[in-house]
Amino acid sequence: MPSLPYLDRGLRRPQQTAIVDSQGSWSYGELGERTQAVAGRLGGLRGERVGLFLDRTREAAALVLGVLQAGGVAVPLSLRATPREHAYQLLDAGISKVVVDPAFEAVLRETLAESGPKGGTPEVIRAAALLAGSGAPDFAPPAPEAPAVILYTSGTTGQPKGVVHTHASLAHQADVLFKAWEWGSEDRLLHVLPLHHVHGLINGLLGALWAGAEVGFRKSFQPEEVWELMASREATVFYAVPTLYHHLIESWGRAEPGTQRSWAAGAGALRLAVSGSAALPTGLWTRWREITGQALLERYGMTEVGMALSNPYAGERRAGTVGQALPGMDVRIVAENGVDAPEGTPGEIWVRGGSLFKEYWNRPEATRESFRDGYFLTGDVAEWDRGYVRIRGRASVDIIKSAAYKISALEVEGVLLEHAAIREAAVVGQPDPEWGEVVTAFVTLHPGQSVTIEGLREFCRDKLASYKIPRRLRVLENLPRNAMGKVTKPALLG
Repeated sequence: MPSLPYLDRGLRRPQQTAIVDSQGSWSYGELGERTQAVAGRLGGLRGERVGLFLDRTREAAALVLGVLQAGGVAVPLSLRATPREHAYQLLDAGISKVVVDPAFEAVLRETLAESGPKGGTPEVIRAAALLAGSGAPDFAPPAPEAPAVILYTSGTTGQPKGVVHTHASLAHQADVLFKAWEWGSEDRLLHVLPLHHVHGLINGLLGALWAGAEVGFRKSFQPEEVWELMASREATVFYAVPTLYHHLIESWGRAEPGTQRSWAAGAGALRLAVSGSAALPTGLWTRWREITGQALLERYGMTEVGMALSNPYAGERRAGTVGQALPGMDVRIVAENGVDAPEGTPGEIWVRGGSLFKEYWNRPEATRESFRDGYFLTGDVAEWDRGYVRIRGRASVDIIKSAAYKISALEVEGVLLEHAAIREAAVVGQPDPEWGEVVTAFVTLHPGQSVTIEGLREFCRDKLASYKIPRRLRVLENLPRNAMGKVTKPALLG
């Protein structure tokens, strides 16, 4: 059976379980057959962009793999985004086909109404129609350098940019983690992350399949359920963001002593527990280790880079650091004068290597500006600490990291300025032990107007994904500005 490389190891043992979800399980043989059916029905896509409304299901895995094998470019859409945000991605990526599960058809109809006729109407395909029956593609697989996925991320301009990864960069990312974190076919990944991010899609789903391992999808993140699955030894690997670890620790603290002991032993028996997508507070790292005896492995990556740095699987894992460069990745910390920063001196992280993205979709100037001498300029500030990298912040205060989401402050500000009462708006991320950073709006008002945080959140509800909506509000007489009239956001953070 011809396949993409992600299934090669698994198909050597076709009876082994590949995917488990709330509806049942598929073996690698079954997953391979359904992937072939999807690719065969789609035909040779030749780089067409295909939008996917993906929940964590067996069908989602076959749909992603089928689009890739058919030579298409998969564009996974966030289930938490609004029709307005979906419409932007639909038009920006030039999506020609949208694959949808019946559960999300209403959202898709709203999205198409929002996008209007500007970009034409994409062909809507029900997921069941692609998955039914059997079949096989009669065309050559895509070339390694062909685009494979477009993942949208927020940029400092406030306009989300489409990050294009090739088949080669996806394979490199999967293989690097396979080796660095010593994945094996006996592993079972407890998967609770969304599939429109690098963490959930590439590290999680594709990475586990690359190893010929088992993926256990959970419909939603329920702390008690996750603890019980760990206690039952149904998982060997767990990926999460710091916010989820925070919720797990809170849940553990409410449990009875006997339950606490059972849960802690189960988590301690995990082969690997990884934290990523946002900075892991040292206190959280320490508390998890106190409870479980397990040292969380923190790593560093981003949509454009894949994974670049990691604490070692076998070796010292240092709290508050993201470790060292992964194999095949070249990482520099560059000071403002353009030279490599010495130990303990902050600088910007520059990365090059096989996991890097190809380009920003239809943004050649933004792509050029993001590279220097073959290195991608991440915008993140860090320093060397005895051979490990310690993240210090970001070069731009206009990017907020909240619960693993990377949020453009300028995008949120644009929506706030649509409110009739608001004259000016500045959005920042305030430090928070649970969320990492909390989206906070500072506003000035038109004369005689007023606004509450409850009213503001309701106003934003159909314009922004829930995680982008401000959680805190401060009304000021004036926003602080410098001599050039630019708002000084560090002053707001105080």
